[in-house]
Amino acid sequence: QVQFVESGGGLVQSGGSLRLTCVASGRTFSAPAMGWYRQRPGEEREFVAGIGRDAGPYYANSVLNRFAASKDNDWHTMYLQMNSLKPEDTAVYYCNGLKSYGLTDAANDYWGQGTRVTVSS
Repeated sequence: QVQFVESGGGLVQSGGSLRLTCVASGRTFSAPAMGWYRQRPGEEREFVAGIGRDAGPYYANSVLNRFAASKDNDWHTMYLQMNSLKPEDTAVYYCNGLKSYGLTDAANDYWGQGTRVTVSS
């Protein structure tokens, strides 16, 4: 199965920036799109951003105009540039394949360890 490894999290002050990286490894990764998700303390995991193999990114309303998803052409690495961070962005961030471009449902039931982002006020 494909494995997802997230990195780049850390502690940042409100208004700051971080860049997360997701690497998909294992058997050939063939999902049509990849997504970023996050799980805030005490809450369910939620969709943050998606990007297609041959299509542009789309975002949850809560991060629109602050976060930017991008990818490498090899389709194994994805990034999430997070700007103007807010305390409510504090969460563990995960990546996964998406069932289809434009949707928010993860393609796989398994997840990586995630990377923790903490935004102080």
